[in-house]
Amino acid sequence: MHKYSPEKIERLLRPARVREIKPFAVLKDAGLKKGDSIADAGSGPGFFSVPASRIVGKDGIVYAIDTQKEMLEGLKKLSPPPNIIPILSGENSIPLEGSTVDFALSAYVLHETDNKARFLKEIKRIMKPGARLLVIDWKKKKEGHGPPCEERLSIKTVEGLLRKAGFVSLKASALNDSHYRVKGLKPSR
Repeated sequence: MHKYSPEKIERLLRPARVREIKPFAVLKDAGLKKGDSIADAGSGPGFFSVPASRIVGKDGIVYAIDTQKEMLEGLKKLSPPPNIIPILSGENSIPLEGSTVDFALSAYVLHETDNKARFLKEIKRIMKPGARLLVIDWKKKKEGHGPPCEERLSIKTVEGLLRKAGFVSLKASALNDSHYRVKGLKPSR
């Protein structure tokens, strides 16, 4: 199973990647707003966490969650705003209380998880009823970059996993030539 190497951490924050993905705009479009609490599951060195902290503002909170200590150390080197809380987690165990966050993000992580159903169940557990979810991942196609094609998940596969995990109001769309996004909600009941 492909896991992103912390040895390549600087590639995650390069300006060309920011221009290509536009993390601030993507999060705003997905409904993240001032005062929200967000779990960035698989935060790495903060590619989405730092823009999220600007969106949620001083009254919001960003839980930057990663399974790799080196990624969180990379985030800490950026001197992140005080509303970002780095959290070291297990792949299927996030040390947050249930129903904690208004918004959950899984960017470029789902294809890396060994047990996708358990991972999504854990994400759902930490979400408040009615909370928003955004999954971003690689299109299932061969490219000269990114994870191997056989490890990528199609949009249909991700939608099926999310439905099975109990997420509703799914909306999938292309993010760019290489990536897609799927938005969803945790049911209010």
